[in-house]
Amino acid sequence: MLKPQLQQSSQSTKTLIPSWNTNPLFLASFPINILNKNFRLKKKNNFGVHHNYNGANTTKAVLSSTVKSTGVKAVVTVQKQVNLSLSRGFDDIGDLLGKSLLLWIVAAELDHKTGIEKPGIRAYAHRGLDVDGDTHYEADFVIPEDFGEVGAILIENEHHKEMYVKNIEIDGFVHGKVEITCNSWVHSKFDNPHKRIFFTNKSYLPSQTPSGVSRLREEELVTLRGDGIGERKVFERIYDYDVYNDLGEANGNGDAKRPVLGGKELPYPRRCRTGRPRSKKDPLSETRSTFVYVPRDEAFSEVKSLTFSGNTVYSVLHAVVPALESVVTDPNLGFPHFPAIDSLFNVGVDLPGLGDKNSGLFNVVPRLIKAISDTRKDVLLFESPQLVQRDQFSWFRDVEFARQTLAGLNPYSIRLVTEWPLRSKLDPKVYGPPESEITKELIEKEIGNYMTVEQAVQQKKLFILDYHDLLLPYVNKVNELKGSVLYGSRTIFFLTPQGTLKPLAIELTRPPVDDKPQWKEVYSPNDWNATGAWLWKLAKAHVLSHDSGYHQLVSHWLRTHCCTEPYIIASNRQLSAMHPIYRLLHPHFRYTMEINALAREALVNANGIIESSFFPGKYAIELSSIAYGAEWRFDQEALPQNLISRGLAVEDPNEPHGLKLAIEDYPFANDGLVLWDILKQWVTNYVNHYYPQTNLIESDKELQAWWSEIKNVGHGDKRDEPWWPELKTPNDLIGIITTIVWVTSGHHAAVNFGQYSYAGYFPNRPTVARSKMPTEDPTAEEWEWFMNKPEEALLRCFPSQIQATKVMTILDVLSNHSPDEEYIGEKIEPYWAEDPVINAAFEVFSGKLKELEGIIDARNGDSKLNNRNGAGVMPYELLKPYSEPGVTGKGVPYSISI
Repeated sequence: MLKPQLQQSSQSTKTLIPSWNTNPLFLASFPINILNKNFRLKKKNNFGVHHNYNGANTTKAVLSSTVKSTGVKAVVTVQKQVNLSLSRGFDDIGDLLGKSLLLWIVAAELDHKTGIEKPGIRAYAHRGLDVDGDTHYEADFVIPEDFGEVGAILIENEHHKEMYVKNIEIDGFVHGKVEITCNSWVHSKFDNPHKRIFFTNKSYLPSQTPSGVSRLREEELVTLRGDGIGERKVFERIYDYDVYNDLGEANGNGDAKRPVLGGKELPYPRRCRTGRPRSKKDPLSETRSTFVYVPRDEAFSEVKSLTFSGNTVYSVLHAVVPALESVVTDPNLGFPHFPAIDSLFNVGVDLPGLGDKNSGLFNVVPRLIKAISDTRKDVLLFESPQLVQRDQFSWFRDVEFARQTLAGLNPYSIRLVTEWPLRSKLDPKVYGPPESEITKELIEKEIGNYMTVEQAVQQKKLFILDYHDLLLPYVNKVNELKGSVLYGSRTIFFLTPQGTLKPLAIELTRPPVDDKPQWKEVYSPNDWNATGAWLWKLAKAHVLSHDSGYHQLVSHWLRTHCCTEPYIIASNRQLSAMHPIYRLLHPHFRYTMEINALAREALVNANGIIESSFFPGKYAIELSSIAYGAEWRFDQEALPQNLISRGLAVEDPNEPHGLKLAIEDYPFANDGLVLWDILKQWVTNYVNHYYPQTNLIESDKELQAWWSEIKNVGHGDKRDEPWWPELKTPNDLIGIITTIVWVTSGHHAAVNFGQYSYAGYFPNRPTVARSKMPTEDPTAEEWEWFMNKPEEALLRCFPSQIQATKVMTILDVLSNHSPDEEYIGEKIEPYWAEDPVINAAFEVFSGKLKELEGIIDARNGDSKLNNRNGAGVMPYELLKPYSEPGVTGKGVPYSISI
């Protein structure tokens, strides 16, 4: 395309006047009236410049002494570029020549006389000073007196390299400064000739859009939706949907092939479409590459990526993990004794080249490399997790095993027992007898015979971790894999008068296989029999591996990362950037798509960290699809409804938060409900401000399209479910929005930031069980070995050395808060600050979150709350809103950014 040129006028004033470009692509990006109508650039001292566009590349200038105008200055703040390249040199020259950014100021309203858009006012921005690490670009405009308020600004980036524009401030108007928050990459015009549109910070419903920018609002959404064709390029900002068809290596060997997730057989949320070519061997699957497209604004900004945790995750996956794998000669080698596990924290792992500052490893994992001396610089030394710092042997005790179901990494699985006896719902012809072997007599014996099972169920005293029916169909398939043993499992707990849970029994089940019938056995915490005590410890290791896998695949990956991606895509495709709901949700979506793309590349992919180190192996993500189809409901992602659905609460208007908890001392629920109410009140104040009348909800075409697309496309495999909330009233919208922001903030924080604290010492939460129970069809030699070396049997059941160290490494960085973490309620968004009502509501929101900090501290100090207080007990802080950088086990960021 031809570049706009400056040519000297023949007028005596020798005014420099821009010449319009007639390239069709150039013309298509302008408002129609700019190209076809007369417009004026009013200058100071009553000098006016009239541009006449008549189809030719000509411009005329005339004098006018009657038109008044105002001079204003625009300052564009651009994040300073880090990378050096040849194009950077050209761009620096362009800066010197004053050709950096070409800006157009667009009027908010149509011309009241003509009914068409007012001419845009354009000017080049030249590079100014560097301020606080950013670069300022400045442009002077002459604005006609009748121009009115600014509605938007268009930017053409004259550089060869993209720029990250943080904000634009226009000063000089009678009505005050105009603030435009951008926080966006602006592509080079050499990559894409279309101008970038940025709207002012004032929010508008579609029906209230200023007439002068109504067309731009619609055009920007069309751009963001794209055409669904071709492979996406790095600079693009296109949001579209696809199934999960890029997790395996379709062109590789059979071991790396994976089924497509998304559809009738394996339902799944949709991911962002990348448009990479399809596999020749499997046309349903997408080929993998080193570049995974995400819309440009979803990627980390250039400077932020240097310190942000996501960059550390990438470095660990691509540098530290391969280094670990290179020094392990036997991938199946376990730990020979418990002191060998302890040595990870006081001796370390030899990794040649780790301490070499030129290797790149030294700088990306500074927390892992906590003690590098001149003589031991090649040692990876793990930080002792908070759990073992407080009590090295807590993992061995049943009271801690039970406590962590309420105040640990996965507080989402414990359920109330509502029926007795326990029965499987699976087909008995395939999986064997459905009746559980956990008998009435066994339960009553374990609870001391002072209450019958029927009374315990009626009085809500029995609880269960039930992974039986979910896992049983995968048992035989997983057991065919090398180094992994799986059972269906049930674990029963009793609520004691002290408010704690006591484990009563574990049932492990193997379905029929080959010529063997169904096998199942029940284990209890028998402290009076050495053999029974060791069998109980082994059964707990199996259950913990089930809980660890379910936590990582379902409670964490599926229900937060994966299910949120469709919300992000739909919000960008259907809600304008000036829509108030878009601006409410935007902080909760930052960087999630980038993190998810990284996960598809190296965490949840074929033979990635999850498959190689967690019990389902190659069936890991497929299992999360089964859980999505069987368990996921949008309405039950709301915390109160989730607790009710698990029998952990019932509605009671006389109780705090309107719920009566079945377990009063349930740290996750206690703190979570306070946070839920704070979030809901903030959302309520926000929504009611913009939707004071009910009819505004149904008449909001963008909002209705957004919700429809989430249900019918993003979560399209669930489109026909009856439980989807309607969107007809402000209360409907409040419920929907509160659910989404809870999932991205509180839910994710509760299952993510304690990972290293609880699972960094892997015997507390093994991710895989590598050996079968000694009582499952043992040979005489196997039984004798177990009887002679039960501790070694437990160690062999635990993850291998490479599995454990890889998981510990990745959990460390996943649990880490970056120095520039963005916590809920900590800092107001510029869009919110400009509206006095929203500003005041945010102050209340922020104040309530600070109160929550004190509430949690007080609860952790209450000696009557045994599930969060006691000798060696970790305080429950995962839902404390704020945190310092690092692995702290607390802090609730706005978004799923790690």
